[in-house]
Amino acid sequence: MSPRKLIRRSVRHLTTGFAAILVFLALVVPDQITRLPPGNSWHTALVRLPIEGLIAGAVLLLLPRRRRIRSIAAASLGMILGLLTVIKLVDIGFFAVLARRFDPVLDWVLFDDGFNFLIDSIGKPSAIGVAAGAILLAVGLIAGMTWAFLRLTTVANGHRRWAWGGLGAAGAAWIALFAMSYQLIGGIPVAAHSAADLARDTALALPKDLADKRKFAAEVQVDAFRDRPADQVLTALRGNDVLVSFVESYGRDAIENPAFNSQVVTALAAGDKKLTAAGFSARSGWLTSSTAGGGSWLAHSTFLSGLWINNEQRYRSLMATDRMTLTKAFKSAGFRTVGVEPGVTYAWPEAEFYGYDQVYDSHTLDYHGPSFSWSTMPDQYVMSQFQKFEYARTGRGSLLAEITLTSSHTPWAPVPTMIDWDQLGDGSVYGPMVASAEKSTKIWQDDARIQHEYARSIAYSVDSLVDYVAKYGDDNLVMVFLGDHQPASVVVGQNASHDVPITIVAKDPKVLDRITSWGWTSSIQPAAAAPVWRMDTFRDKFLTAFGPDGEAH
Repeated sequence: MSPRKLIRRSVRHLTTGFAAILVFLALVVPDQITRLPPGNSWHTALVRLPIEGLIAGAVLLLLPRRRRIRSIAAASLGMILGLLTVIKLVDIGFFAVLARRFDPVLDWVLFDDGFNFLIDSIGKPSAIGVAAGAILLAVGLIAGMTWAFLRLTTVANGHRRWAWGGLGAAGAAWIALFAMSYQLIGGIPVAAHSAADLARDTALALPKDLADKRKFAAEVQVDAFRDRPADQVLTALRGNDVLVSFVESYGRDAIENPAFNSQVVTALAAGDKKLTAAGFSARSGWLTSSTAGGGSWLAHSTFLSGLWINNEQRYRSLMATDRMTLTKAFKSAGFRTVGVEPGVTYAWPEAEFYGYDQVYDSHTLDYHGPSFSWSTMPDQYVMSQFQKFEYARTGRGSLLAEITLTSSHTPWAPVPTMIDWDQLGDGSVYGPMVASAEKSTKIWQDDARIQHEYARSIAYSVDSLVDYVAKYGDDNLVMVFLGDHQPASVVVGQNASHDVPITIVAKDPKVLDRITSWGWTSSIQPAAAAPVWRMDTFRDKFLTAFGPDGEAH
């Protein structure tokens, strides 16, 4: 054989082998990194026999031998597998951040948030490069998988006897392994059908989402407080000022995960002492959030509306209703309703749905300091401006303020530190703090550092709230503060609960007497055994407890 022919033959073998490996990996690689066995045994996850490859091979061999028909079929199967591989890669990212699969119908809007997160983490030029690379990778995978199928089809049809023999042996092995439920390390079955499962889940996404839309339309009609007369709403809180504060990414693991909880536990213990010294008491429990790792607006709307809002479709549908939110309930009871939203950087039509009389966003809080990555301004500054614009006003009536704190938002670098309240000014004091801080790109090279900085950011947010109450709170102040969701999986892993802490702080004992039956912990740190409620149940429990039918002692 001449050298030229030998080279051509070697190239054909190499390209065929590469095509086979490409298709095999697309079929067997799991959509969750945690499904890979730990340590050096991760490669055992690849010791699998994918039924989809066997079926595709049989179909292509059974087709008429006309080249055009086989080519169209092979190209179609390759494109489908390419698309499924792209979806699988997106799933890996979603599981890593949000601890769930990508919804191909509803989740496209989240890519914008992901891009903004990349900008905050690695800078805009690098973020654009990553986005462009992801697009090229997706196109390359689809094209490459199409080529791989065409190549393998050509080879199989050129060696039909060997191809049928291999498929028959592999099919018999798959049936035997499936019947025995044979598994390797990590509980991964050798007889694999994960690509078929992914295709099924993707195909069923649309009918599933349509069914959920109909279900939600029925749920939103059920509201025990819709027609409640205004003079029968929140009667036990008349004359009080109520602050409801969402602490970004404040999840159960911040308190209970021993790998990084020490800073938070220390801050909570110090906060208890500070509040007690100022005459305040607290009760705390747990809520199960409708989201994890992100999607704060889903948790906010769940908490305030009393409906389970766990996807964009439900959120958009809710915004089109006249649902009685907690904020609207306070407004009907005669409270001035204020939203303090430092994370809002553009028009926010949701303000009308929630029923705010006034919204302070990133443009109207008069901040002239640097941003802290995604967070436009530190939590302590936000509380200081709320004090200046609303709480300290003389001659005002009762106040309901919903305050969203963002200093504990990813990427948790840089994290602000507490300074004297009288030194905050217009926020320019934070300039040197940001300039001297370690860059997020360096911190995100080490998972332990990420966890440490996350915990530090939660401790800072807690300190901002507790210090505010101790310094400025009067006898009529009631504060409710809670987490919106657990942080990203890089901090807590992919099997963490969706639980978040919730606390009610008050100086008037009659306020906390109203929730005695809840069984909450007498601290701003909920005990591990404290009650756990779904987040959507809180609205009704709160309106009942502080209405005319609530507890009175």
